[in-house]
Formats: sequence, C-alpha cells, structure tokens
Amino acid sequence: MSKSHEGSPLPLTASKSRPLAGRVHLPGDKSISHRAMIFGLLALGETMVEGLLEGDDVLRTADACRALGATIERLGEGHWRIRGVGIGGLKSPEAVLDFGNAGTGTRLMMGVVGGHPITATFDGDASLRKRPMRRILDPLTEMGVEVVSQAEGGRCPITIRGAADPLPITYATPVASAQIKSAILLAGLNSPGRTTVIETEATRDHTEKMLTYFGATVRVTPEGHDGRRIELEGRPELKPRPIIVPRDPSSAAFPLVAALLVPGSDILIEGMMMNPLRTGLLTTLKDMGAAIDIQNPRYEGGEDVADLRVRHSALTGVDVPAGRAPSMIDEYPILAVAASFAKGETRMRGLNELRVKESDRLQAVADGLAEAGVTYTIEGDDLIVQGMNGAVRGGGTVATHLDHRIAMSFLVMGLASDQPMTVDDERMIATSFPTFTKLMTTLGAVFSA
Repeated sequence: MSKSHEGSPLPLTASKSRPLAGRVHLPGDKSISHRAMIFGLLALGETMVEGLLEGDDVLRTADACRALGATIERLGEGHWRIRGVGIGGLKSPEAVLDFGNAGTGTRLMMGVVGGHPITATFDGDASLRKRPMRRILDPLTEMGVEVVSQAEGGRCPITIRGAADPLPITYATPVASAQIKSAILLAGLNSPGRTTVIETEATRDHTEKMLTYFGATVRVTPEGHDGRRIELEGRPELKPRPIIVPRDPSSAAFPLVAALLVPGSDILIEGMMMNPLRTGLLTTLKDMGAAIDIQNPRYEGGEDVADLRVRHSALTGVDVPAGRAPSMIDEYPILAVAASFAKGETRMRGLNELRVKESDRLQAVADGLAEAGVTYTIEGDDLIVQGMNGAVRGGGTVATHLDHRIAMSFLVMGLASDQPMTVDDERMIATSFPTFTKLMTTLGAVFSA
C-alpha cells in the first residue's frame, strides 16, 4: 500500500508554462471507487471493477474491506475483482482500520460497520485525526451503534460496536453532506425496516444510484425547495454487478483550469462524469466566460459522461450562490485560483464545509492567495477574491497542510503566474490523483523539485 504521508516533505515548484495541449486521460472517480469496494464487500459473490482509482485513499478502503472479510485482487491497472461476504456476513477486523487521509472511506465504512454486530477501530494520519466524526456518530448512535472510545471532540481514533439489528430511523442531515447520508444508508442496509434520510440541499447521489444498481429498493423524492428524501428498505440481497468507474470531475478540475489560464492552451478531457450533482465548477466557469465545449455526451457505468474541449479564456468574476456548494465543494480551491486571474471580483458564498475538510481549506486557500499576491476577503463563510485580470504575481510557498487539493490548486496557479509557485509537500497528491504531475507534464506543464 502507498504511504503517501510518511517520510520527509517533498516540495514541488510550478513555473510559467508553454501552451498546454493534448488529450487528458483522467483517473477514475474517487467517490465511486470507494463505493465500488464497499458494495463489492456487501454483495454476496464476485464484483468486477474497471477503471478504479488506485490512489492511496481508495487502497485504504480496499484494505478495510479485506479486514472485514472480502477477498480483493488487482487483475491489472484499474481492474479489480472483489468477492464479497454479503450483508450480515462481516467479521470483526483483527487490527485497527488505518484510513490514512481518507475521510470519505472512514465515514462510509463507519456506516458499514455500524450496521453489523462487530467492533472496529478507525484511525488515520494527522490530518484525518483533526476531522470531525461526531456528525457521523450521532445518527449511528440513534440506530443502536455504541461508541466504545473516541478522541476529544469525536475524532479518530474511534472504536465503535455495531448493532445486530440497526434501528430504522428518519434523519434530517444538519449539513449538506453525502458522507453523512451514505453512512446512514449503509448502516440501514442491515436494518429490519425502512431507513430515511432527509436533505435540505441535494448532495451527490452515487450511493443511492449504486444501491439501486446492486438490487436494493430505494425511493428518492423531492423535499422542500432544493432537498431530497431518500428511503431505503432494509435487508436486501445485494447482487454482484460489474462496475465501470467514470472519470473524476474533481480531478478534471486541475487540467481544466490550467488550460483556461495558460495562454494558447487547447486540451481535450475525455470521459468526464457529468452527473449534475458534481458539475458545479463547470457551471461556474462557463458563467465566468470559459471556453468549454461539451462533446460526445454518453451514458457509461450508470453515469452521464462527456468529453470537454477546453481553451484559454479571459475570465470575468461572478457571484457563486451558496446553493451550488454541494455540487462543487471539493473544487473551491481551484476556483479561487481561476478567480485570481479573472477580471473583477468573485464571491464564493456559503463555504462553511471547507473548514472541516482535509485541512481548514478556506484558511489554507486564503493563505495561498496571500503568498501569490492576490487580494481576498473572508466575510463569515464567504470568500471574496479580487481578480488580477490575468496578471498574478506568484512567487510564494504554500503550506498544503497535508491537503492534496490545496497542493494541486496552487501548482496550477504557478503554471500561469509571473513568478513560480511552490507547495511545501506534494506527497499527498497520491491520495486522489497519483498521475497528476506526469499527466500535467505531458500536456506541457513545467514542474521542478
């Protein structure tokens, strides 16, 4: 397994690039890759996965699934076979489940364990240990899960004892979070009744889609203005199904924005997932005037996908509504970089969730902008960036705080800024996008250690 955060930091510098050109072959989507492993564990029989993201985060989830009883084999690049034990068939792991930096894997697997009468300890790296898990533990406790031990503030390391018969609950999520929703639904799989999750704002729906794909009975209906009600009938028999993992829109964000910012660039991003609950960045960039052409739309592996032709563009600042946050929560760091090069002000509203990501992403983004000479303001949960109309000074060193998206965002900035940008550590990029530097270099990006 990759140990992406061990050893000495590895700084990396990005310098002004020649025009980026070529085809972009993205890694598989991280959210779906995590779920592919989990549903392979919970289905009884053999699940074949094609296009899996082989980043450290997903490999940690694979190891956890092995520890809970699955047999998992890598057959070739991106091709994996999972022999699952079925709902109710999980065993208690013999050792701590070490998730490294994988917040998604941790939270979803807490739901899986919580729905079974087994005991497991969850832990990870220094960054993961800072991330709040109380929001997951609270609904699981209502379902009958016992929190045996936890670090201060409901943080890892956490030991939980799952319920033999999880109580079917109706739970309104306090924040827009696909991870909370998914953990409850995964625990509800082994419940003798109907588990219901109510969202005031719709979040990414990969868990619901995959539950249906594997044979569970799931009903999704509108709730309020922007929300959804998701109802799951407990104790289905999940049937193994082949999974083709679509290309990750969160990873696509980096070459996409780089091509918009580097003069003369013209690239083609192939097979990007176009799920409307994941394309908020695309919508926002097009609002800013980005030259993005959507080509060859199609349906693959249960999701809408398309190719994107992206060319250098003069961007204009916009007001990004808070309601768009669930569909682009991971993309705000790279949007802030794009906004730095735009003409005029960009205001990103309702970014409170950024404070509890791999780092305090809101503050980390702000600090990175300051290093590059970009003027910004934080008002409550809003980030306001004063665009430099294409002339960003650069020249700083950015503290990544073990956050892969902070690292990649400011490396992209360095490709178009007047002076190079350095990130203090590039190792954690492997958690989500292990081919990032190679792919970007192939397009024409200039990096140096």
